[in-house]
Amino acid sequence: MDKKLKQFFAKSFGVLLFIHLGYFLYGYFKFEGIGNINIYTEFYRFKFYDDVSISHVFISGLFLLFFLIFLLKNHSKQNYSFPDLLKIGGVLLLISFFSFTFFVSYSFGLNAKLKSELSEAKFNEDKTLLNVLNPFLYNDTSYSSEKLFNPVNILYPKPYPVIEVVDSTLIVDQYYSVESKYYSIDTLKMLTADLNKISAATSSVLDPLGFGKEELLQRIIKKTVIKDSTQIIYKGQEVNPEYDEDICIFIQNNTLYKPVKGIPKEKQQWDAAVKRYKLLYKYKQDSLISNFQKLDTLLKKYKIETQIVPKELAKDVFYYKDHNNELLNGGIKNYFDRKALSEKLTTLERLFYQPNYLHPSIRIIFMGVVVGAWLIGFLIYLLVNYKRRTQV
Repeated sequence: MDKKLKQFFAKSFGVLLFIHLGYFLYGYFKFEGIGNINIYTEFYRFKFYDDVSISHVFISGLFLLFFLIFLLKNHSKQNYSFPDLLKIGGVLLLISFFSFTFFVSYSFGLNAKLKSELSEAKFNEDKTLLNVLNPFLYNDTSYSSEKLFNPVNILYPKPYPVIEVVDSTLIVDQYYSVESKYYSIDTLKMLTADLNKISAATSSVLDPLGFGKEELLQRIIKKTVIKDSTQIIYKGQEVNPEYDEDICIFIQNNTLYKPVKGIPKEKQQWDAAVKRYKLLYKYKQDSLISNFQKLDTLLKKYKIETQIVPKELAKDVFYYKDHNNELLNGGIKNYFDRKALSEKLTTLERLFYQPNYLHPSIRIIFMGVVVGAWLIGFLIYLLVNYKRRTQV
C-alpha cells in the first residue's frame, strides 16, 4: 500500500473514533439512573425502532457510502500485488466492523454512567446490608416455613451450627413416634497413625472428649486425610435450640439475599449471622433501628415502593425475639415491594457482570451485515481497480 492510501485509512479510522466517542457520550448522558432500571434493561440489543438504532443505520450507511466513493476516486488506480490486496481487504473488514458497532460504544457509555452512580463497592455494601437483614424481610407466611427457619440454619453463637438426627420409634402397628435431636458439629484433627492405634488414640485423645473410639466412629460426619493427619468432623454435644434463650426465629435463617461476588458464600453467611446476632442480643435497639433506616434509604434509592417505618419494625422484631414461642400473628411491619427489589438486583448483577454488549439475538444478523457490507465494498474496489488498470 502506498503512503496516500495509508493516510486515507488512518483518517477514516479517526472519523470512526470520533463517531464512537459521540455515541459513548450519548449513552453516558442518556442513562436515566439506577432507579429506572428494570428486567428489560439491556446494554444494548439494537432494538431497530429507537433513536439509537435509526441514527445508527443512517450514519453507518452514510459513512460507508462516502468512504467507498473517496476510496474508488482517489485510490483505485494503483497496481497492487496480491499480498497488498489482502491487506487492503483486511483493513476494509475492520472499517466495516467499526462502522456497525456504534451501538456498542453507546452501551459502554450507559455502563460507565451506571458505575459512576453505583460503584461495585457500594453495590456490594447494599447486598451485604440485605444479607444481614434478610431474615427480617420475608412476608408473613414465610416464617412458618421449616425449610427457611429451622435450628440447622443457625450459624452463631457457639455451639452452632448443629446437625439434626431424627429418631423414629414404633408405638403400635404403623404409628411411630418421631423425635429430633440436635448435635453440635465439631472437628477433631489427629495423626493418622494414632487413629489407627485404637488403644493409644482412646487413652490419649478420645477419653477427654467423653466417648471412646467406637462411639466416635458412629458420630463421624466426614473424615478427610491431610498428609499424615486425619481431620474428623463429628457430632459433638447435644443441644436444645428450642430452649435456648439466645436463639429466636430470626436467628434460624442463614439464607443470603444476594451473595457478593468474589467472596465465599460460607464466609458471607457466617459474617451475616454474627452481625445479626449482635444486633439482636449484644447491641441496643438503636443499632437495629439504624440498620433499618439504611434499608429504607436503600429501597428509596432503587425506587422500590416501601412502607417500612424503622422504629416500628425494630419494635416488632424485639417483641418476637423476647416472645420466641409466639406466632408472628399479623407478621412484622416490613411491607415493601419484594418482587421489584429482587428483579432490580438481579438486573444490576447482570449489568455489572454479564452486560451483553452484543446480544445473542442479533449476533448472526450483525455478523451477516458486517461481512456482507465488507464483501460488497471489497468486490467493488477490486473490479474498479482492475478496470482502471487495464484501461491505462
